[in-house]
Amino acid sequence: MRRLIHTALATAGLAIVMALGPALGTAAAQPAQLLKVGDFNAPIYVTSPPGDDRRLFVVERGGRIKVVRDGETLNERFLKIPDGVSTDGERGLLSMAFSPNYENNRRFYVFYTRASDGDLRVDEFKRRDGNRNQALARTQRHVIRIEHSRFPNHNGGQLQFGPDGYLYISTGDGGSGNDPLGSGQDVNSLLGKLLRIDPRQDGGDPYSSPRSNPFVGRSGQNEIFSYGLRNPHRFSFDRGGGALTIGDVGQDRAEEVNYLPPNSRGGANFGWVCFEGSQRNPAAPSSCNAPNHVPPAFEYAHDNGRCSITGGYIARSSSLGSLQGRYVYGDFCTGEIRSVAGTDDRDVGVGLDGYSLASFGEDARGCLYAVSIRGSVSRLAENPTAGDCAAP
Repeated sequence: MRRLIHTALATAGLAIVMALGPALGTAAAQPAQLLKVGDFNAPIYVTSPPGDDRRLFVVERGGRIKVVRDGETLNERFLKIPDGVSTDGERGLLSMAFSPNYENNRRFYVFYTRASDGDLRVDEFKRRDGNRNQALARTQRHVIRIEHSRFPNHNGGQLQFGPDGYLYISTGDGGSGNDPLGSGQDVNSLLGKLLRIDPRQDGGDPYSSPRSNPFVGRSGQNEIFSYGLRNPHRFSFDRGGGALTIGDVGQDRAEEVNYLPPNSRGGANFGWVCFEGSQRNPAAPSSCNAPNHVPPAFEYAHDNGRCSITGGYIARSSSLGSLQGRYVYGDFCTGEIRSVAGTDDRDVGVGLDGYSLASFGEDARGCLYAVSIRGSVSRLAENPTAGDCAAP
């Protein structure tokens, strides 16, 4: 029997329904379209600097970043990771984030798995002064390294600056199945976590942890903001209020979206490995304990070919029509793009599938993009010639 749990998320202007079993509802009233931006070499993420309406930055898994300016892909790459990048398993150059003050300090950050050992790395670079289309590889500064040598999967991979100005980093549990490293519930490990740091150099230290982080001054790593995650490949902040949504890739039973309200103090335990979604994980030890477990805001079962969530964004662009205010996400296995919100208690398809969804992304205007690991990047729209994302 289908079980529905309604979770109100009023502070985000969104209520998400937790649904176990077949998807609910029908397709959106007006089918969405994918408007192709260009073809790339295994693209895995897109983003833009704050306030830059002309440029879209495309992250390629192999270690390069390309620039699309005014709709045209530039021949010259923005950056190639100097250290080299491992692409074994789920590894690669996985995302990037621009400093909130990028216009003045020219700093940005990249998340990648290092070629020599597969460890997770976040590094800082600066773009050229006077050239917005090229970074300076020689400005590379190592910010944080997390050991990840045993297994090539479950790297996490997202960087985002939050509304508070701090850098948030999602890390997987270290790989294999059922968390053999015990990372998810171990607050002395940086794996299986959402981290929050100030990435600027602090004296002799490459970064600092905000004093307001939940484990500062108590047992646990200072960098941890939330824990109990399996493979949070993508998360996002809602530009309409600051709520945070995390798409955490499941194992055998459920895919989940976790939620933190605006101005969250952190400390949430999302339950892995004791829980997969809202259900106890039968493969976890009987003694497995997840104190203060926070169930997902939304989850779906492995049915109809779905098996791996691609976390997305709460849509805010007027070009997205009926999708505005809904959480847009996808499934990597089916390539299907879907949306969910509790205003109509439906988890619905938007009429698009078969896309090999590696990621979604937003540009500076809030336009929403879908990224296929097979090579294409496209803008998602219901009204492609109208609204805030219409081509000039």
